[in-house]
Amino acid sequence: MPRSLAHVTTDRPGRYAKQLASHLGRRLATAWDDESGVGSVEFPDGAKAELRAEPGVLVMAVDASAERLDGVEDVLGRHLVRFGAKDELVAAWRREDGTEGTTQRFAGDE
Repeated sequence: MPRSLAHVTTDRPGRYAKQLASHLGRRLATAWDDESGVGSVEFPDGAKAELRAEPGVLVMAVDASAERLDGVEDVLGRHLVRFGAKDELVAAWRREDGTEGTTQRFAGDE
């Protein structure tokens, strides 16, 4: 499965990862561990995402089919930047082959 990564700069990576896992957990299988700062999101089609809070950065890694990669990046990134609108978070994805993936930025009330 293709892999894609986003490194989102923030002073509160754990808070945002926990919020993302909690919100998506309403419809998907999710997990978050405050102590380790690691979580996951599992999609019904087999796509998976890992959330990892590191000092100053939230790292999101997605494993999904080539057909689903853009969509999974968009779901994670869109929700995250909406939660972090005040912090102007940007999720810019990069594929493991070095190519650019999708990018999500908060667009206000458009």
